[in-house]
Amino acid sequence: MRLCRTSLYKTSPCGTSLALPCIVGEWSHWSGCAEQCQPDLRIRRRYVQQEPKNGGEACPALEEKAGCLEYLTYKGEDCGHEHVPAFITTSEYSKERKRRAASSLEPSDKEAAGYCVEFKTESLSHHCALENRPYARWMQYLREGHTVCVACQPPAMNTDTHRCSGDGHNADGSKILHWEAVGNSQCQGTWKKIRQLEHCSCPLVHSFIFT
Repeated sequence: MRLCRTSLYKTSPCGTSLALPCIVGEWSHWSGCAEQCQPDLRIRRRYVQQEPKNGGEACPALEEKAGCLEYLTYKGEDCGHEHVPAFITTSEYSKERKRRAASSLEPSDKEAAGYCVEFKTESLSHHCALENRPYARWMQYLREGHTVCVACQPPAMNTDTHRCSGDGHNADGSKILHWEAVGNSQCQGTWKKIRQLEHCSCPLVHSFIFT
């Protein structure tokens, strides 16, 4: 069989077509929550720029979902701060919140500085460890007995009290507090407040935000 060079490092039988992999574009920005004032999902997508050919590598996932909670109605009215227990999600969500706030065309007062709360997890449901959906895999890192950091940032921070719901304000270290993961209501548990800090310093896998 005569081989023809198809690239600097590859050859294929002459007369055969070169396998071309799928090529996709960049991820879009995250959407807003599907519903306001209650735990829900946000979505981002990317699109195929080149379909795979001749047995080339298949296309990767074109859609991702993640848990979220919005605190403004579509009319701009404040809502959602009465939720109990604490709703948490991955700290990665804070990057999207900051991007959306920076791109907002609506005038706003200077936002209050956020803060961080350290908790020691006391218990959690087995549903957290079983979670394997791409947007919710962060839940697998929740473990009993671990110290976690949860950041309180706008817009989860109440504009009047400058606090986040479920942050354990005024709770001593013996009080059992409840939390729930946004994106899977069955992933929930309890923790005890250790202390409040100006900035979070936990490893990324143990860093979350109030939503």
